[in-house]
Amino acid sequence: MSAAPVDLPRWADTALVPLVSVAAALLVAGLVVVGIGESPLEATALLLRGSLGSAEGIGFTLYYTTNFIFTGLAVAVAYHAGLFNIGGEGQATIAGLCAALACTVLGALPGFLAAPLAILAAAAGGALYGLIPGWLQARRGSHVVITTIMLNFVAATLIVYLLREVMGKAGSMQPETPDFPASAVLLPMHKLLAPLGLKLPATPLNSAFLLALAALAAVWLLIWRTRLGYAIRTVGANPHAAAYAGISPARITMVAMAISGALAGGLAVNEALGVQHRLVLDFTAGYGFVGIAVALMGRAHPVGVGLAALLFGILYQGGAELSFDKPAITRDMVVVIGGVLILFAGALDGLFRRAVAVLLRVGRRTG
Repeated sequence: MSAAPVDLPRWADTALVPLVSVAAALLVAGLVVVGIGESPLEATALLLRGSLGSAEGIGFTLYYTTNFIFTGLAVAVAYHAGLFNIGGEGQATIAGLCAALACTVLGALPGFLAAPLAILAAAAGGALYGLIPGWLQARRGSHVVITTIMLNFVAATLIVYLLREVMGKAGSMQPETPDFPASAVLLPMHKLLAPLGLKLPATPLNSAFLLALAALAAVWLLIWRTRLGYAIRTVGANPHAAAYAGISPARITMVAMAISGALAGGLAVNEALGVQHRLVLDFTAGYGFVGIAVALMGRAHPVGVGLAALLFGILYQGGAELSFDKPAITRDMVVVIGGVLILFAGALDGLFRRAVAVLLRVGRRTG
C-alpha cells in the first residue's frame, strides 16, 4: 500500500525541502569525512575557500555551474510535461557534432554571424536528438526513458566514429577535430569584461554563462507565462484532462522533448565553443546525468535549478581544491559526496517531505 501524498505550501516544497535534503546529505558526508580521520569543519572551509574564496575559484565554479544549468533545465522542461529525459548526454553530444560542423562550414563568416550560427546549430542538433525519443513515445508508445538511454549509447558510438574517421584532426593521436576558427568561438569572461576595467584571472568561464542565465529566464517565461507552457504543465499533470481540453499530448510530448534537447545542447556550447575551441571525445563528462539531480533538487523551477547548479559547481570546484589540500579526501570521495546529495534529493525526497510536513504542523500548534 503506497503512502498518501504529502501536501506542502509551495514555498516549503520549492525551498525548505531541498534545503533539508542538502543539510542531511552534508551531515552524512561529514560523517564520512570523520570516518577517514579528517575534520569536517576544516574540509568544509577548504571546499568553500577553493570554490568561492578567490576570483579564480569563482570563475571555475561558475564554469561548472553553466553546464549544470543547461542540463538541469533540459531535465526540468521535460519533467513539467510528465517526461523523464535522461538523454542529456546524447543530446549534448549530437549538439557538439552539429556545432563542429557549423564551425567548419561557417568559419569564414565574421564573428557576429559565425558564433551565433554555431550556437543555433548546437541547439538544433540537440533539439532533433530530443525530438526522436519524443516522437517514438508519442507515435509508437516507446517509453522515453528507454529510448533516451539507448540513444545515449548511439551518440557515444557515433562521435567516436566521426572523430576517428571523418572529422578528426590530421596527425593527432587524440580523437578531436581541428581547432575552430577564432570567429566561431565564445569570448572568455576575463576578456569580455576587460573593456569595463575589470581584471579577472583566466578561467574556463566564458560568455556561455550569460546564455545560461538567459536560459533560466526564458524557461521561466515559457513554463509560467505562455500558452505553450500551460499546455506542457497540463499534459504533465493529467494527459487525459489535457486531451479533453483540446491539447494534444502527443504534440506536447514532442515539443517538450525538442526544447529539452536544445537546452542540453547548451552543454556543447559551453564546452566546445567556449572552452575547448574544438570538439573532443567525452566532453560531456557526466554533466548530463548530474543535471537530473540538479532538476530534482531544484524542483524543476528555474530559480531552484540555478541554485542547485551553483551548489554542484561549488562541489566540483571546491572538491578539486579539497582533494589537493587534503590527499586523504580523494577525488573519488568528493564523487561519493555528490552521490549522497543525489540520493537524498531524489530517492529520499518523500522522506524529507514528510519530515517537513511534521515540522510545519508542530510549528502551527506551538504558534
